Amino acid sequence: MASEKIDFPGSTGQKLAARLDLPANSPCAFALFVHCFTCGKDIFAASRIAQALTGHGIAVLRFDFTGLGASEGEFANTNFSSNLEDLLAATNHLRSAYRAPSLLIGHSLGGAAVLAAASQIPEVRGVVTIGAPSDPSHVVAQFSTHVTDIERDGEAEVKLAGRPFRIKRQFLEDVAEYRLLEKIAQLDKPLMVMHSPKDHTVPLNNATHIFAAARHPKSFISLDDADHLLTRRSDALYVADIIAAWGKRYLGDDLAV
Repeated sequence: MASEKIDFPGSTGQKLAARLDLPANSPCAFALFVHCFTCGKDIFAASRIAQALTGHGIAVLRFDFTGLGASEGEFANTNFSSNLEDLLAATNHLRSAYRAPSLLIGHSLGGAAVLAAASQIPEVRGVVTIGAPSDPSHVVAQFSTHVTDIERDGEAEVKLAGRPFRIKRQFLEDVAEYRLLEKIAQLDKPLMVMHSPKDHTVPLNNATHIFAAARHPKSFISLDDADHLLTRRSDALYVADIIAAWGKRYLGDDLAV
């Protein structure tokens, strides 16, 4: 496996940092991996799943949203809509520099993002969500004690996973307006929903709502006792193997499974 650091212009023209994981031989498909809320491209789940997928012949691009990781910009000025624009910018970069992604993989809020954006990427032949919320506004629960302050003062500093982030009122307004289930109902792509029954960050009923709203072909995979961030290496490798096996039907027979 080879791994390349790259960057490309995001939705506002600022550089987004990315990593492209490539299989030993010529890729049979390209995937775009979209990380969880306030995470980054190098979180264990992203790196382990991407590296494992290269063993199946799939090249994976993972990137940091604006204001996160090594990407430029201010996180406080971002929202779910800007994340979608960054996702489409990443897609355009893959399309122009390599090949458009035929597979979208989204973890947590990144799963909501790929569901929302998939219809705008004609080359996509499969969508995978991992521990995704059925409504982007679900993330507000992670800083619910600060919502009153944000609404009153226009912004507030909150701690997420022990790190400080500045959240503005516009973020709350943006996620509140998004109707993801309507997008899912119109999704004309094969979908695989992966979720752990023991996910305490995004409860399992979110997967139920996503699955019920989606058209066929759709599949559900229980991640058993995995945690939300897939911190156990075995869970991340299991996810990658299942994605490759499922993807073989939609991405072609060249995948190694």
